[in-house]
Amino acid sequence: MFMHYQFISSAIGVVIGLLILGLIRKNHLHSGYAVWWLCVAAAIMVLGGYPELVDYAGRILGIAYPPILLIVLGVCIVLLKILTMDIERTRQEQQLRRLAQRLAMFEEQKAQSKQ
Repeated sequence: MFMHYQFISSAIGVVIGLLILGLIRKNHLHSGYAVWWLCVAAAIMVLGGYPELVDYAGRILGIAYPPILLIVLGVCIVLLKILTMDIERTRQEQQLRRLAQRLAMFEEQKAQSKQ
C-alpha cells in the first residue's frame, strides 16, 4: 500500500508534538523550551500537509527551487536556537560563579565568627 508523502510528513509532526508533550509531562523538558519545539512540530505538520505553501512562498521570494527555502530556513532556525542556548548557558555560568563566590564569602564569615 502506497502512503502519500504529505501524510507521512504530517504524521512526523504529530509524533514530534506527542513526544514533546510526553517529555513535558515527565518533567524532562521545561515548558518554556517546549513551546519552541511545539511550534516546530506544528510547522512540520502544516508544511508537510500543504507543500504548496512552500512553492507559493518560493515564487513570491523569487527562488528558482522552492524546496531549498525549507533548508535555508531550517539552518537559520538551528543557528538561532544555538545562539539562544549559548546565551542561556552564559547566564547560568554567571549565576553559578556568583553563587560560588557568595558561598565562599559565607563560609569565610562563618569561619571568622567561630574564632
